[in-house]
Amino acid sequence: MFPTLQLGPLALPAAPLALILSVWLGLSLSEQFAKKRGQNADGLYNLTFIAILSGIAGARLFFAAQNFSAFVQTPLSLFSRETGSLDPFGGFATALLAALIYGQRAKLRLWPTLDGLTPLFAVFAVGVGVARLASGEAFGMETSLPWGIELWGATRHPTQVYEIFLALVALLLLGWQAKQPNQQHKEGMLFLLFVMLTAGTQLFVEGFRGDSTLLPGGFRAGQVIAWLVLLAAFWGKQQLTRPSVKTDSQDT
Repeated sequence: MFPTLQLGPLALPAAPLALILSVWLGLSLSEQFAKKRGQNADGLYNLTFIAILSGIAGARLFFAAQNFSAFVQTPLSLFSRETGSLDPFGGFATALLAALIYGQRAKLRLWPTLDGLTPLFAVFAVGVGVARLASGEAFGMETSLPWGIELWGATRHPTQVYEIFLALVALLLLGWQAKQPNQQHKEGMLFLLFVMLTAGTQLFVEGFRGDSTLLPGGFRAGQVIAWLVLLAAFWGKQQLTRPSVKTDSQDT
């Protein structure tokens, strides 16, 4: 793996750098996409950065609350650059809440906003795969296949590479779908397609993971969650495509 990227005298952590670059590139694509659809590109930009900053702050505060005694002794560690002292669930919840509050105040409609941010989500999914490849996280099971990679003392499935490849395929499919003439009339469909493709990717990749959380019965937690997300996305698609029933009222 390549945990650091050496640029002359600078040694940059590769995983965070991959995530930062994916956010920057994805946000640039989202801004262009939003402008073509006549959306408020500045609103999407502000929403994204408010969510990111709120998520980072929330992740650190949630982690500090769980390790209160340690942070009381060294309060300045709240501002540490150590990514290991972040609570991902707390960060996600904080980011989501901040995004909902800003979106409501800025009068951003839900489905068009999610569609506008889909390029960002799709590029970020690629960035997550690159970050995992750099850090060695989400590693695969041991294998004797010729394309296995040496990691953690064994030859393993390159699950990070699988994830990157499938995320790139999803990005291309979303780009093709966005160019379809009728796409602008189906609000929310592009985002739901991204959700379905991402859930499908996780269903496949989780089957080769060597660090999956197992539930009773041998079920993989990641695949169970992916199935639930996939079903929810299909349900949402049905709701969006279901024809509305209009009844004519008669004056009496």
